[in-house]
Amino acid sequence: MAEQEESTARSTIALLKSKSLTQVVQREIERMILSGEIAAGARINENALAARLSVSRAPIREACRALAELGFVHLIPNRGVFVKSLGRDDVIEVYDMRAGLTGLSGMLLAPVVKRSHLVTLDALLGEMKEAAYASDYQGFMGVNNRFHLFIVEATGNARLARMYEGLLKEFQLFRRHGLVGKEVLLESLQEHHAIVAAFKRRDAKACYEANYRHVQNGKKRILDAFDLFDAKRAAVSARASGA
Repeated sequence: MAEQEESTARSTIALLKSKSLTQVVQREIERMILSGEIAAGARINENALAARLSVSRAPIREACRALAELGFVHLIPNRGVFVKSLGRDDVIEVYDMRAGLTGLSGMLLAPVVKRSHLVTLDALLGEMKEAAYASDYQGFMGVNNRFHLFIVEATGNARLARMYEGLLKEFQLFRRHGLVGKEVLLESLQEHHAIVAAFKRRDAKACYEANYRHVQNGKKRILDAFDLFDAKRAAVSARASGA
């Protein structure tokens, strides 16, 4: 009996270690994808990753399966694992969902917003302003993500927060930031000011509209960036063909 219990305990510990290792590997691959270290559309080299992370291929495979369920990668039979590359339809779907969730978050928080919430939002606006005037897109988007996630989490609605965090990760897969200039960041900054102003009035309807409109405007900006990127790529291709 004791031997059986000991064997069961060892099996349980081994399973926990395996799961823990897979989660660590998954977080690292996710970080590499979101940072652009592994580019959109690129194939994930299991052998190279296993060597880099000093693990076997098993946790790499398990992590990739989990990331496929989250929408980060595609598992293509007989070809391998590829980082998902998001197009116009993906942009529209993700932004429409984010618009609804951020609007709802604003509406829920407005009637119960605390002074401490407003202090935090004002501080984030200050950080955003610095990044915008420095034309620091990465810095601006980092604060932008914290700003909206703070509002969502401040509602206290755990299900809403989980849904939003999932969309936020997909949102970070968009790779057109090189086309976003200072004027666009300043435009977005003004929209964030309008959101905070609505919270200070504790106006639920205005908070919904300001949050929803801001994300829809963001959708238009990113789609414009897609169009500009495609036009530049077509022009380069045409020049190369002419040469």
